[in-house]
Amino acid sequence: MSKTILIADDEPNIVTAIEYLLQRSGYQVLLASDGEAALQQVERHLPDLVLLDVMMSVKSGYEVCQRMRERPEWQHIKIIMLSAKGREVEVSKGMSLGADYYLTKPFSSKELVAKIDELLGAPAKPGGA
Repeated sequence: MSKTILIADDEPNIVTAIEYLLQRSGYQVLLASDGEAALQQVERHLPDLVLLDVMMSVKSGYEVCQRMRERPEWQHIKIIMLSAKGREVEVSKGMSLGADYYLTKPFSSKELVAKIDELLGAPAKPGGA
């Protein structure tokens, strides 16, 4: 059974590109365009990993990450934060709130898939993307 990844980002171009990349790599993909919708998707589907944009409407990625880490039943869900904000203070904040990895935009699609494969234990299919 393939792993499920939630993409929580309010930038349609980024979402479309990542969704295609992940589906091609064998993952099931869920989408959320704001922080509140992301929490609802996590509640409904318990994804294996969340790609979480820092700058979103309704709730920021930081807030979503913090809320997720407060729930014991969500502790196993991996979180990769995505942000154009790559200063050390932002990275430190994301990691201290419980993110498993922090990736600065723009990022390499190869790096993203490799990190997802690593966090989830193995590529979804041989060869990855």
